[in-house]
Amino acid sequence: MLWSGLGIPIYSLFGGTVVKRLVDIAVSLALLVLASPMLALAALIILVTSPGPVLFRQVRMGRGYRPFEILKLRTMAHAAAGLAYTLGPDPRITPVGKWLRNTKIDELPQLWNVLWGEMSLVGPRPVLPELTYEFHEYYTFLLRARPGLTDPASLKYSQETCLLAQADDAMQFFKTVVTPDKIRISFEYMSRANLWTDTVTIAMTAMICCFPSMSRIYGELPEAPKASKAFKMEPSYMVTASPSADDTSIFAHELAYLEATVEEVSQRDALPWIHLPNPDFGASSTSSTANESASRL
Repeated sequence: MLWSGLGIPIYSLFGGTVVKRLVDIAVSLALLVLASPMLALAALIILVTSPGPVLFRQVRMGRGYRPFEILKLRTMAHAAAGLAYTLGPDPRITPVGKWLRNTKIDELPQLWNVLWGEMSLVGPRPVLPELTYEFHEYYTFLLRARPGLTDPASLKYSQETCLLAQADDAMQFFKTVVTPDKIRISFEYMSRANLWTDTVTIAMTAMICCFPSMSRIYGELPEAPKASKAFKMEPSYMVTASPSADDTSIFAHELAYLEATVEEVSQRDALPWIHLPNPDFGASSTSSTANESASRL
């Protein structure tokens, strides 16, 4: 354990959240430098093969319900009409874009979001604002941390597009099965996250990018139902305790207790987003626990 000259543990003065942020800055800066030749080559290929800008920008919900623009290499035809979310094979995706998506190279510009402080290396993946409104009770906790470049939920669903392509109603399957499962995984991870678990997650991200089948380590994917199978949403999990970090070492970043002011954003209609009833995660026990935890934040 490291101690300050005042006889007080350093983590008591600075908190693990500061350590996490310093790691984010150092690693994202190093990776940006290392990835710059690859990014430059990818940008050139995009410019040559598809008219339009190199970067794709989209509004996602960030820490404390603050929207920000996520950066990706553009993988679709510029200004092509369609859904804001890719729910399977999409004719807007260019041949080069398909390769960029498969290799995850299109995600590398998000290192700039990490460096700028809008994202972290590891944390719940940033989602569209509309999704945070529908699952507001749960994202109130998840968005007390910076969204991440990767996390166990995104690793389990690294082949999410292929999974959604198997469902007859991809949007409903995404919002009644996939999203609740991702939230459950994110809650579980936030309860034990520290520098070591972040390091393992980053290492596993690199491995799964090279060997996608390794995503099975994080659990079997749910079966995509066909039209003949009726959807019946069972409670995915019950939040029986506030999502707090148990680790008290200098590296603990206590994701759920970051000092972020939750700024409510007025709900906006964003067609063609389809609004469904918020699935019941065990609301009776969750509501009271959520209120008690929120009062302590």
